[in-house]
Amino acid sequence: MSGSSKRPLGTRRDWQTVGAATGLGCSVVTSLILCIGGGALLDQWLGTEPLLTLIGVALGLASAGYLLYELAVINQPEKGLLRWRKPVSRQDRETR
Repeated sequence: MSGSSKRPLGTRRDWQTVGAATGLGCSVVTSLILCIGGGALLDQWLGTEPLLTLIGVALGLASAGYLLYELAVINQPEKGLLRWRKPVSRQDRETR
């Protein structure tokens, strides 16, 4: 290997990917902690010990799954489930 060749730290696209993955990780952890913690606190307050904690686990996993889905389609905005789509005009339909 030549000692004078230096490799750049990463391209802009690499840093965007790192940022998206970090954001996803923080969002997943936050949603799980809030849902499970909220269920446990409500269980303690209402005296329904395991029920609301289990519901919190299910809601946390569902929200984490949705966030993972959003990351998977982040580069494909037309594939997103809850994305607003621009209405297609009649002329656009005829040209297709």
